Amino acid sequence: MRYLFIVQGEGRGHLTQALSLAALLRRAGHEVVQVLVGKNPNRTTPGFFAEKIGCPVVPFSSPSFDYGSAAKRGNTLKTVLGNVTPYRLARWKKSIDIIAAHIEAAQADVIVNFYEILMGLTGLIHRLDVPVVSIGHQFLVDHRDYGHASDAGQMLLRLNNALCSLGTTKTLALSFYPLRDDIHRRIAVVPPLLRGELFTLTPRDEGYLLGYLMNPGYADEVRRWHAEHPERRVHVFWDKHDAPEMLDEDGLTFHRIDDRKFLELMAGCSGFASTAGFESVCEAMWLGKPALLIPAHLEQQINAADAEGVGAGVVAQSFDLSLLDEFIGEYPADTDAFREWVARADELFVRHLTTLV
Repeated sequence: MRYLFIVQGEGRGHLTQALSLAALLRRAGHEVVQVLVGKNPNRTTPGFFAEKIGCPVVPFSSPSFDYGSAAKRGNTLKTVLGNVTPYRLARWKKSIDIIAAHIEAAQADVIVNFYEILMGLTGLIHRLDVPVVSIGHQFLVDHRDYGHASDAGQMLLRLNNALCSLGTTKTLALSFYPLRDDIHRRIAVVPPLLRGELFTLTPRDEGYLLGYLMNPGYADEVRRWHAEHPERRVHVFWDKHDAPEMLDEDGLTFHRIDDRKFLELMAGCSGFASTAGFESVCEAMWLGKPALLIPAHLEQQINAADAEGVGAGVVAQSFDLSLLDEFIGEYPADTDAFREWVARADELFVRHLTTLV
């Protein structure tokens, strides 16, 4: 079968999912013919994605979170208002037309939507004759057996889920743990989509902490903490376009995003701190690394709550790495159940993506 991917480009999580699913489908004898990536002017699509995806990549303008002047937490109200101005709406309509044109030209059998809202709106505006499968951890909140209490934040996330999945034939909810499928809501629960490189690594503890800052505004928090704990080695990856490849500040080292280097340092760290991106948390769980989770927006709040619920991390409001040091001593390092769940990925994804009823 021929697949066309539509990928939300905010952060690296959905891009990593797309890379992993493309490899999985090719192992099963299928073809990924093209990938359309939503992006915004403040972020660039990582070079590793275009190098590894193995098919043409087409960028288009897409809505994104507004992180304010501090470039830290997403501001929901500013995000909504900023993305519905007449200028932005005209831009989104142009992107929707681009998506529809590429879908028609690609002649794919299935479209896979990695949580891109404009794909949902494309199905609303244009008549599409191709089945659509929507993938994301966020869809787990719509599952009838999801365990966290409902609140206003989850209501907003459910609204976003509904917009992203307009016209969807089947929804695949990525999860840290297995749940039975929710047949009534057409939600199938599936394992995380993890990169093959992860499975070649040997976990070890070399005594340093590792951080991933999707928003460079958090760097000042890390610097303040390290100034008070200069004896602690810390490596941090950040998405700062004008920074050098590596910036060493006396035991605190900042790195430009590099997928291979990130995994290598993840394998050797004592603990991991991040804004609770789903894939990064899964990688830490696979390697048995305790995590400090500082969610920057609604989607990451769900990731953090789930990870804390299974004992994989502790949730905080800032990059106070002392909290991570405390959690390291309490972390339950048994990863067997998670690894068994991840091992079912090929079987479950191939079944769901080739049987769209």
